[in-house]
Amino acid sequence: MTGYGRATAKLSTQTLTVQVSSVNRRGLDLTMALPDEWQAYEAAVGDAVRLVALRGKVHVAVEVAGRESASPEWDRAAVAATLKQLARLAKAQGLKFEPKSELLWQIASAQNTGLRLPADEATAAVLMKALKTALRGLAAMRAKEGEALLIDFLGRLEKLHQAVEAIAHRAPQVSGVYREQLMQRLRQAGLELDVSDERVLKEVALFADRCDVTEEITRLRSHLAQFRELLRAEGEIGRKGEFILQEIGREIHTIGSKANDLAISRRVIELKNELERVREQIANVE
Repeated sequence: MTGYGRATAKLSTQTLTVQVSSVNRRGLDLTMALPDEWQAYEAAVGDAVRLVALRGKVHVAVEVAGRESASPEWDRAAVAATLKQLARLAKAQGLKFEPKSELLWQIASAQNTGLRLPADEATAAVLMKALKTALRGLAAMRAKEGEALLIDFLGRLEKLHQAVEAIAHRAPQVSGVYREQLMQRLRQAGLELDVSDERVLKEVALFADRCDVTEEITRLRSHLAQFRELLRAEGEIGRKGEFILQEIGREIHTIGSKANDLAISRRVIELKNELERVREQIANVE
């Protein structure tokens, strides 16, 4: 499910900003962008995200403004030692060593100790508080999308229910239609058989047994009722919903292969189309 949350917090003279975004994904794909000094917080950040999101491509971005305003502090002894090592190396290679200001800046910046962020318990507390605020914003947006999906699901469930009931109404008539068609074909072939002829009755009975979809309709009604209840349940419903939809698809396929009736076949196509739309949406639901 899609969502976005943002929060800011004060960290000494700097401003900490946490942004959390998510887009649709079947599983949880979590990525983070944290300052180098805070890589040790990745596990705690991941645990906090998993309490809110179980699905989706979730990205956590943490930025600190004001770092560049701090006065640089260089380890002069380390800078001097590095220059001496470079001079000795150049001499050993027979090269002339005349360091320019650019080289001095690069070495000094590499040794800079004044721009590092604190990484203590107090800093971690500030970071996690801002993260949880951003996650609440993310969850609120995802919940709003969930409400819209619920309305869509209920509408499609009603269409599925109507198509199943239409099939249930039509199914008992199929064997009678087949019997009339069979008698018509026999008459066209010049075979005058009575409708009560044992051979006709046996053929009709075999056909009725092959095309009987009573059990499939019963299971379909049960699966649709289970899915409707699941939509109102608390906690994770996505994976269980996918399983129920898989079972619904199985029953629809069986009805389509057994019915041998044009009216039912049309209803089966309607069922498959609506079911596919529900499947596409349930992949976005936790």
